[in-house]
Amino acid sequence: MATYAIGDIQGCYQAFRRLLEEIAFDPQRDQLWLAGDLVNRGTGSLEVLRYVADLGDKVKVVLGNHDFHLLAVAREQRKTRRSDTLDKLLKASDAAELIDWLGRQPLLHHDPELNFVMTHAGIPPIWSLAKAQALAAEVEMEMRSVRQQTLLKHLFSNKPRCWNDDLAGQERYRCAVNYLTRMRFCKPDGTLDLETKSEAGSAPKGYAPWFSYPGLVLAETRILFGHWAALSGHTGITGIHALDTGCVWGQFLTALRLEDQQVFRVAAVKKDLI
Repeated sequence: MATYAIGDIQGCYQAFRRLLEEIAFDPQRDQLWLAGDLVNRGTGSLEVLRYVADLGDKVKVVLGNHDFHLLAVAREQRKTRRSDTLDKLLKASDAAELIDWLGRQPLLHHDPELNFVMTHAGIPPIWSLAKAQALAAEVEMEMRSVRQQTLLKHLFSNKPRCWNDDLAGQERYRCAVNYLTRMRFCKPDGTLDLETKSEAGSAPKGYAPWFSYPGLVLAETRILFGHWAALSGHTGITGIHALDTGCVWGQFLTALRLEDQQVFRVAAVKKDLI
C-alpha cells in the first residue's frame, strides 16, 4: 500500500492517467491525495472529475481556487472567463452530480499517522494546525449547507487581506478561503499579496513566500500544497512540499509518495493543452 499526493491537475486528464501508470496506482491497494485545482485550463476537466469521483474513499481531495470558480459558475454566482475550459463539463449529463460531489470536498486534509497536512495553497505562518482545521471546517459547513450559494456569491475578493479573529460572516469565510486556496506571498503578520504570481525570489517589497517564515504548523506535521507553479516544486524548506509543477503550462505533473517522499513526474501531454 502506498499514498501518493499529486499537484494541480487542472483538466490535464491524459497526463494524470500517465502519471497513475508511472506510479502503478492500484485503487484496491493505494490511495491518492489531490491538492486541489482538479479542473480548468486543460481540456479534460470532465474526465478528471468523473475518474476522481469514481474512486470513492480511495482519494482525498482538497478544494482549490479553480474548483471554487467552477462551483460558483455552476451555481450561477459567477460568470465564466475567457481562459476557462469548463463548457464541456457544465453541459455534461452528469454535471449536477459531479458539481455536488465537488462541493462536498474539504479545504484541508490531515493524516497524523502519515504526518502530513494538505491544503491547496498552504497554511499561513500565523495559524496553528488546530486553527487551520477549525477555519477549514467552518467553510466546509457552509459549503455543505443551504447557504452554499451565499458563500459563493461573496467569495471572490482580495479583502480582507489579513486574518483577524474578530472577522465574522462572509468576510471571515472569504479570508480563510483566500489563505487556504490563493496564498503565495505574505507579510510576517499574515497580510496577503494576492496579485503577484512570480517566483519565490521576486516577492513584492515587505513580503516573502508564506513558507519562508517560522510557522506554527511545522512543529506538528509536514505540509503539502499546490497552486504555485512558478516554484517548480521547490520550497527549500524541509517538511514543506510544493506539488504544482505547471502541467497545464506545458511542464510536468508530479506525485509524491508520502511513505518515503519519492518524487514521480510525467511531462505534459499536448492533447490536454489548448
